[in-house]
Amino acid sequence: MSAWNEARNLLCVRLDYLGDVLMCTPALRALKQSVPGRRITLLGSGGGAAVAPHVPEIDEVIPYAAPWMKHGGPHDIGIDIAMVERLQERAFDGAVIFTTYSQSALPAAMLCYLAGIPLRIAHCRENPYRLLSDWIPETEPQQTVRHEVRRQLDLVAAIGCTAADERMSFTVRPEESEWARRQLALLGIEDGQAWVLMHPGASAASRRYPPAHWATAARRIVGELGLPVVFSGGAGEAELIDGIRAECGVPTQSLAGQATLGQLGGLIRLANVMVANNTGPAHMAAAIGTPLVDLYAQTNLQHTPWRVESRVLYHEVPCRNCYKSVCPEGHHNCLAKVSPGRVVDAVRELIALPELQEVTPSPPRGSRAY
Repeated sequence: MSAWNEARNLLCVRLDYLGDVLMCTPALRALKQSVPGRRITLLGSGGGAAVAPHVPEIDEVIPYAAPWMKHGGPHDIGIDIAMVERLQERAFDGAVIFTTYSQSALPAAMLCYLAGIPLRIAHCRENPYRLLSDWIPETEPQQTVRHEVRRQLDLVAAIGCTAADERMSFTVRPEESEWARRQLALLGIEDGQAWVLMHPGASAASRRYPPAHWATAARRIVGELGLPVVFSGGAGEAELIDGIRAECGVPTQSLAGQATLGQLGGLIRLANVMVANNTGPAHMAAAIGTPLVDLYAQTNLQHTPWRVESRVLYHEVPCRNCYKSVCPEGHHNCLAKVSPGRVVDAVRELIALPELQEVTPSPPRGSRAY
């Protein structure tokens, strides 16, 4: 314990995606605040590292496509040897290795061991011997299953690091909020007018709500609730969004492919409600504090919205917790059987929250009821 109290230069390893890094931010805050002057460097994948400029707890980021991660891809072993040397040069006092319970911490532990980092902590199922200085035995899923945020908070609590504020971090810069305001004005959405942000994309097919359901939900939100709908997504999701908009049959707007990560944060911050699949932007909404309708595939039940007003929609299936990127049963019932009406009802409930009552929903230009 005392050795960790003296560790001021820490490497934090999280080699997954944007949402996974966000779910580590309360633990990063606990590490940062527990020792004055402590510096946090994130070793992350390219996608996960992209969020670092918006997380005040992270001082620096080192991108790394690790060969033991599914997005690492084939590459020359020289990259890994060079990474060992790079970490060794940085003379880190300790390494905190964050994983899900289905992952092994041992490859990252070996990397940090070879880099000469003296303190190394992680959850681990098997005896790591000298690869970890602090072995936290893995108890999931045999004994319990925790939310991913709680899992990482428990890891750092084992070395005496806690934080009073356990919310996730995502900072939206003033210029990013201003960009979002300008874009909304160009779309005819006035300042103070209630509106809904819809994000239909997700990296895994198993976590995508059917496009036809998105179209029906959007049509009813516009027609029945009188709320403008704006779609967001990456450039690669523009075709998906265009198809949904064409099918819904009412005026909607799209900013797909037009926003940086921070500008997307600005849009999320200004939205009254966000509707999204269980994906990185949903965790951004939780971190920012925007009420969220989370279309939640049953692939992994540990990633529900954390500390935010939300409605989590799914259909119970016996094949839950499959951890698959593509539905192994082929029916996708955990999402396909969530009716668009449930989405509309969830938006209606969240719009009715007391803190949103000062904003009066008004019909978008040219909308009509269906």
